[in-house]
Amino acid sequence: MLSKKTQYAFHALIYLAEHVDKGPVLISEIAEKKNISIKFLENILLELKNAGVLGSKKGKGGGYYLLKPPKEVMLARIIRLLDGPIALLPCVSLNYYEKCSNCDETICGLHEVMAKVRDATLKILENKSLKDIVHR
Repeated sequence: MLSKKTQYAFHALIYLAEHVDKGPVLISEIAEKKNISIKFLENILLELKNAGVLGSKKGKGGGYYLLKPPKEVMLARIIRLLDGPIALLPCVSLNYYEKCSNCDETICGLHEVMAKVRDATLKILENKSLKDIVHR
């Protein structure tokens, strides 16, 4: 399940994608239009900026903006940045692998099924971008 943080990040990123040709957008504008707490949104946007997804400009005409075109901002990357692993079990995670303490992966049927769930999920999320979820 996506955290509220990641859901709000996507709402903000969609707003920035919709306004990509208008220059930087103020946090207060995004917060008001998307009904997100400005303090919470500040932290989210700063995290995305530190990860190289967003840029910011200070002063008059300042705000946040996408560093790449929306078609190059992949959904899987944003989810991993904010929520961590996409896999439902740590033993099937590609980027955050941890051996489960209570099972043997070689005979665990759940491991096998969850690996397939991970693969199907990644097939979608790694091939869908911010452009694909922008409101039409």
